[in-house]
Amino acid sequence: MLANAIAAGALDGVTVLDLTRVLAGPYSTMILADMGATVIKIEEPVKGDDTRHMGPFRNDESVYYITNNRNKKGITLNLKDPKAKEMFKEMVKKADIVTENYRPGTMEKLGLGYDVLKEVNPGIIYACISGFGHYGRYKERPGYDIVAQAMSGLMSTTGWPGGPPTRTGTATGDVLGGLFMAIGVLGALHHRMKTGEGQKVDVALVDAGVSAMGNVNMLYFADGYIPRRIGNRYESTYPYDTFECADGNCVIGAANDKFWQILCGVMGKPDLAYRPEFLRIRDRLEHHQEVKKEIETWTKTKKANEVVDACLTAGIPSAPVYDVSQVAADPHIAVDREMFVEQEHPRIGKIKATATPIKLSATPATVRTPAPALGQDNLEVYKELLNLDETQLSGLKSAGVI
Repeated sequence: MLANAIAAGALDGVTVLDLTRVLAGPYSTMILADMGATVIKIEEPVKGDDTRHMGPFRNDESVYYITNNRNKKGITLNLKDPKAKEMFKEMVKKADIVTENYRPGTMEKLGLGYDVLKEVNPGIIYACISGFGHYGRYKERPGYDIVAQAMSGLMSTTGWPGGPPTRTGTATGDVLGGLFMAIGVLGALHHRMKTGEGQKVDVALVDAGVSAMGNVNMLYFADGYIPRRIGNRYESTYPYDTFECADGNCVIGAANDKFWQILCGVMGKPDLAYRPEFLRIRDRLEHHQEVKKEIETWTKTKKANEVVDACLTAGIPSAPVYDVSQVAADPHIAVDREMFVEQEHPRIGKIKATATPIKLSATPATVRTPAPALGQDNLEVYKELLNLDETQLSGLKSAGVI
């Protein structure tokens, strides 16, 4: 069987033909693979996924590629070749899901769009990610993460007053798109269990960003107010912000009146809570600069961990602002929650990977196998799905089909 023999995951028995590349699509199919799906990553012969050529590199292997393609089988197939198209259709007959993140219309030009594949397999779930979706006036536009962040409004609200629109530190648009595609696939699988009917899952990166902006969008729809860059504070309550400490920064989320009153006591300023300009949430929002100044007269005299400990002891949400090295060293995140795991890669040896945040009690999502080399599983997959042997595969490789 193609499925890994290690502990069966929640999606054990589900087969995914994965044509995605770069980040949004591979991140999405990695989630499915972590939960036990057999994900067969299909790449162009010779070149492969674009990220195989993106850094950082170790022993000439792309860590970018390795990061987003674990737990997958890897095969090559030139979908521009007529023979390859027929091979792909035969594999679709035995698959549950096809994923792709080409520009809309690309699969149709190849003769492999959803309308064709659903005739081959009526139960197939066809999941696609693109910049603007498969319908609508912008559907032909190319889309990357930065485009999604720009046009969803995310960049317009990220950064500091007076500063330029700012991209988030990670590829939020791609990650959101990947998450929404995985969610859509799971919904489509449930529908198929009841009806036997497959369907198309169409996710746009821009739509994903717009959805994530819901709590910001509401300010415009409710009051006609256009949210702007306000740094790390929150539009709806205060104090909910970063605060400077003697050795760095921390966050404090005293998001309601009770927490505010407790915080004032922790700071040794209990009367501050009852000043008219600080009494209610709306008052503190209006006077947020004065509130921040009052809080920082306390936090600047203490180390971040001292502020955080004092707040947490009193029950107030608070945390240090970590850099990546501190995240990796935190015992709750790294050890208790197992958010970083060590993998053995055949070419580069041991490497740390970011694990899955999905913790399932009965069918744990796991990191089992490293990302495949280009075409690594051609023999296994094509023998299993198409009954081809080594001699036939050698001929197909010589002909540029795989």
